[in-house]
Amino acid sequence: MARGTLFLVVGPSGSGKDTLIDAARAALSGDPMVAFPRREITRSAEAGGEDHIAVDADTFDARQAAGAYALSWTAHGQGYGIPVSIEDQLSSGRGVVVNVSRGVLDTARRRFNPVRILSLVVPEAVLRERLITRGRETPEAVDQRVARAGAFTVSGDDVSVVMNDGPLEQTIERFLAALRACTAGGSR
Repeated sequence: MARGTLFLVVGPSGSGKDTLIDAARAALSGDPMVAFPRREITRSAEAGGEDHIAVDADTFDARQAAGAYALSWTAHGQGYGIPVSIEDQLSSGRGVVVNVSRGVLDTARRRFNPVRILSLVVPEAVLRERLITRGRETPEAVDQRVARAGAFTVSGDDVSVVMNDGPLEQTIERFLAALRACTAGGSR
């Protein structure tokens, strides 16, 4: 059996990663060959956003040191971990879809094969409005996130760009099309 593909969903905060992953999970719920593992995050489960496993910082650090995460990182004061169980899913031929930091792409590319990156792109004005509407950050923090988004690019033969600039249904279709194209062996 061929090894499954690790799909890394990336994009700036506010680009719609969680929304699109949730939509793909629902659309592909009957497909046993695609997995959507929950991340462990050092943030309360009641904090909103994605359905994740909440862990405290000490637990995260201990699990990270013990090798419980296939990929892990810290960002914006939070720790994030992708469970090592994805390795078994990939070995069994399943595609695995995860939301990751753009900062771990090189590590993932070195450790896993095959890898496909679904890079969400949002125009600056749309991103700014989403972050303001979300209400999690101060205006200064919104400015910093928008600047960071513009400064970080994702490139490579393993990258599929998904533009998220229109109605949600349209972007979901784009995201699913990119995921399906990659699953079928397409490059873009």
